[in-house]
Amino acid sequence: MRAKVLSSLRRLAVMNPFLTDLLFSAVVAAVTLTFGLVLSGGSADAGYAGRSLDVAGVVLTLVANLAPAWRRRAPVTVLMISCAAAIVFHAAGYDARLNSVAPLLALYTVAGRRPPAVSVPCVLAPAVALWHAAFLGPHAFIWPNLAQTSIMVAVAWTFGNSTRMLVERNRRLAHLSERLRHEQEDKARRAVTEERVRIARELHDVVAHHMSVIVIQSGLARYVLGSDPDTARGALTTIADTGSEAMGEMRRLLSVLRIDVDDDADGYDPAPGLQRLDQLVERVRSAGLTVEVSITGTVRPLAPGIDLCAYRVVQECLTNVLKHAGPATAWVSLHYGDELELRVTDDGRGAAATPEGNGHGLIGMRERVKLYKGTVAAGSKPSGGFEVVAALPLSSPRPDDQPSSVTR
Repeated sequence: MRAKVLSSLRRLAVMNPFLTDLLFSAVVAAVTLTFGLVLSGGSADAGYAGRSLDVAGVVLTLVANLAPAWRRRAPVTVLMISCAAAIVFHAAGYDARLNSVAPLLALYTVAGRRPPAVSVPCVLAPAVALWHAAFLGPHAFIWPNLAQTSIMVAVAWTFGNSTRMLVERNRRLAHLSERLRHEQEDKARRAVTEERVRIARELHDVVAHHMSVIVIQSGLARYVLGSDPDTARGALTTIADTGSEAMGEMRRLLSVLRIDVDDDADGYDPAPGLQRLDQLVERVRSAGLTVEVSITGTVRPLAPGIDLCAYRVVQECLTNVLKHAGPATAWVSLHYGDELELRVTDDGRGAAATPEGNGHGLIGMRERVKLYKGTVAAGSKPSGGFEVVAALPLSSPRPDDQPSSVTR
């Protein structure tokens, strides 16, 4: 039962603070009037009062104690009204022990809702009211009453100021929590966007290359189907192999997207790297493009990310040559040094005949290389054709790595 009552009071205080303050002020006024009537009846020490409680005393008591009902709206004004009513009440000869609660409550509110620059000077008003009442009491208790009232004023201000600091700290914490929530949401959105871009780049690299080979080979097979069955059969075999490889890469990509924390990642195929460069070149050669490969420098294992990036750059370049250069020869050059330099050139029609000279392929290539602090330069050659040069920073070679020069 008690818990229900307290819960109801809390809900009322949150829903209607003024009504709560009014009820509390009415209770304080009623208790004060009750004590005033009892003390006026002669049940207490007459040294504190020279006048019995009458209509004027009741009015002053109601003013002093009901004013705090508006303490949240005008705390300083309420403090002054309560203190003035208390001083007039005591100066009129009524009991000096009455009407001390309302000024202290008003001071607590001022200290809790106004900065110290305002609340500290306001301490003087309740201090004067209570000190005035202390001097009106019996002479033997003047100094104890002064000490008691001074402590009460100090405690009221301290509690109010502590409440203000706590509210301000909670407000700052709420603001910081809200900012942190927004930053986390922004970070999550950026992560999702970056992941979508990465997935789109992977899909573009996989689909664009393999579909280009399939389209060219299917066109060749249809063209020579009646006149050269062996060539058509070879083209269809290339289409089947290329389609199977595309499905494998798509399955690997989708598996990575679906992988859970507790899944065994060893069951998924690794991402392609330069170790599969020969397969890539053979597939492009089977599509009708002449490709020559040269590797110089100190060949060494690469980090998985850089290895995939280098493979995708070569793949994208050969795909563009296959799609846009027409009858041409492509040269792929890899040089291992302080950085891995990838150079893909061709003697085809060049960028002028390329409808997608600045399309998603080159954009994705630049984004990949930039991710590893590399650079990409692409453009037409003066002698004809097109050239792409990418540089990816590498770690220093190990002493057991041997320089090599390979031409394929």
